[in-house]
Amino acid sequence: MERTANLLGALGLALHDRVATVVAEASGRSVVDSAAVNAVGHSPGASVGFVATVLGLTHAGAVRVIDRLERDGLLERRDGVDGRTLGLHLTPAGSRIWRRQLTARARLLDELVAGLPPRDRTALDGLLDQLLDALTTDVAGAEHTCRLCDERSCPQQACPVTLAVEP
Repeated sequence: MERTANLLGALGLALHDRVATVVAEASGRSVVDSAAVNAVGHSPGASVGFVATVLGLTHAGAVRVIDRLERDGLLERRDGVDGRTLGLHLTPAGSRIWRRQLTARARLLDELVAGLPPRDRTALDGLLDQLLDALTTDVAGAEHTCRLCDERSCPQQACPVTLAVEP
């Protein structure tokens, strides 16, 4: 294995571990719960199926997560747009947790890149775009990859993961 590939693997695991820790600490929830809150926060009215895709769970698994979040007062089910389905929405308590976890994740990642000179950050942006594009093969995978992302920082029309699967 090439050193660069090995370093990338180590960075990926270290980032995953640290993001999972800060998000869980900020939200007081599991990373799976936090990802569900993030999905509903970015997509009010989302379906259970959408949340299942984002989380990489079966429909039944997503229902269990949603039931738990609803029971804990973080989200609620409302009539969907077609009258046949239910849409998921954050409650005020869920919105507070969502903001806290986004802030904690942003702080961690901003601190990580803060020491890089602007030119290196620009180069890193381009490299990350290429790597994320190469990793993204389908819509479900794209949704799962971005499960903890802050779409305000990386809007869909500029997201390399989204762009990789758009026709």
